[in-house]
Amino acid sequence: MTTYDDRASLTDLTAVVERVRSSVEGVIEGKPEVVRLSLTVLLAEGHLLIEDVPGVGKTMLAKALARSIDCSVRRIQFTPDLLPSDITGVSIWDQQRRDFEFKPGAIFAQVVIGDEINRASPKTQSALLESMEERQVTIDGKTYELPSPFMVVATQNPVEMEGTYPLPEAQRDRFMARVSVGYPSAEAELQMLDVHGGLSPLEDLQPVAHAHEIVKLVEAVRDVHVSEAVRRYTVDLVAATRTHPDLRLGASPRATLHLLRAAKASAALSGREYALPDDVQALAVAVLAHRLLPTAQAQLNRRTSEQVVQEILQRTPVPAAGGRQSGFGLGRGGPDYGQQPPRRL
Repeated sequence: MTTYDDRASLTDLTAVVERVRSSVEGVIEGKPEVVRLSLTVLLAEGHLLIEDVPGVGKTMLAKALARSIDCSVRRIQFTPDLLPSDITGVSIWDQQRRDFEFKPGAIFAQVVIGDEINRASPKTQSALLESMEERQVTIDGKTYELPSPFMVVATQNPVEMEGTYPLPEAQRDRFMARVSVGYPSAEAELQMLDVHGGLSPLEDLQPVAHAHEIVKLVEAVRDVHVSEAVRRYTVDLVAATRTHPDLRLGASPRATLHLLRAAKASAALSGREYALPDDVQALAVAVLAHRLLPTAQAQLNRRTSEQVVQEILQRTPVPAAGGRQSGFGLGRGGPDYGQQPPRRL
């Protein structure tokens, strides 16, 4: 296993991330924070939900990330008539062998692009539940393992759009993070006209990293150190969503785990071998907001889940530096964290 103790390997792996980042940013202009979050989810072994209005580059981002890595890629176009077996696969009777033969569905790939996932029925959406959580598919009582690395990148339009179904809570909870691409700046849109005016830049996009390199990156992220104080801070943030008066459904323990994994990946992207409270804070909205359900009163007051998470960030005490005597030290040469009064972000 590649670890952060191997400095030469860390340098090599950092170079891999930079190649992938540059490749994706060559297609998605002016959105470096969106690209960084996508890479964070990839290295944290999570799944990414890209939500925004039509035409802002959701599918383009998913395709650019997939094509930048030399691995198997499948795209699923979610439509109202899509069946669960189209995703997971089906057993077909073979006349010659006189036995059932399993025909794998589109989920059997290392990067799966689910385009407009909320245009399929909830029954079809639920076909992804087992594969996203357990990285396996069970058909007719037999379990089939999915390849590694495995990542689902799904796009969806806001639920106010015509012909959409809201994602079930269990489905949303399996996505590590949700990101909105947003409209480009005037400069980026002008550059887009020059770059995309002829052929699509995806046509010339070549893989810049291999699947086995991504596996090594994932292993390195697992070894990123997280102090007791930062772990407690993560738990406090998530627990606060379960008692907030504006929320009728808070974040799950899976959300806590996803937030911690994402923070470790963010630290790795920053070249650190330890996670900081800043890593947790920077990712809290992206990781937690899509899992939360506001109360009816909060919706009437136009309070969004993102605003609630920002409020929780402001109210939750942040670990303070200098707590080595308290046993909260990060170790590995990093700073230490104790407790300090709440601070405004």
